Amino acid sequence: MTWTITAEPYDSPAAAALWRAYYTEVSDRWYLLHEGRRTDPGELEREIAANPGAELAPPAGCLLVGRYDGTPAGTAGIRLLDADTAELTRVFVLPERRGRGGAPLLVAAAEVRARLLGARRIVLDTRGDLVEARALYARLGYTETAPHNTEPYAEHWFRKELGSDPVPVPESADLLS
Repeated sequence: MTWTITAEPYDSPAAAALWRAYYTEVSDRWYLLHEGRRTDPGELEREIAANPGAELAPPAGCLLVGRYDGTPAGTAGIRLLDADTAELTRVFVLPERRGRGGAPLLVAAAEVRARLLGARRIVLDTRGDLVEARALYARLGYTETAPHNTEPYAEHWFRKELGSDPVPVPESADLLS
């Protein structure tokens, strides 16, 4: 079983299904922690529709879809905030595909994309209850930093310098397609 990672339109069927799975999981997690209930279905539909991911479209963004053995299983998005800074977002792997190395590959592919867009650093935000995400980012060289936005659910902000060396060419051309 192997991972392949390719750029896809944010509204492709695979990307849309993975966005729904991601949003459902993180929303349910928040509501269960804070209110002891799952996300209201109507609210879920409104939020998914209100945030389709258009900011991840070229030329200033990119959505990567990871497939495990050919089946869509994860995503990572990147968008330029300014000429030197990209934001990493929508890093997600389906629960049944976790533990198979997909998240580090998706983040690495997003870093390559960010560099190709001209970014010298990547920033991201996450919540306190998403301890797995925070551990992943720390393991991949991201450092916790001061807030770079005022998102209502952001509790932790991370940053990674990408440097100005030439963009490394990954072994798999799939990372650049």
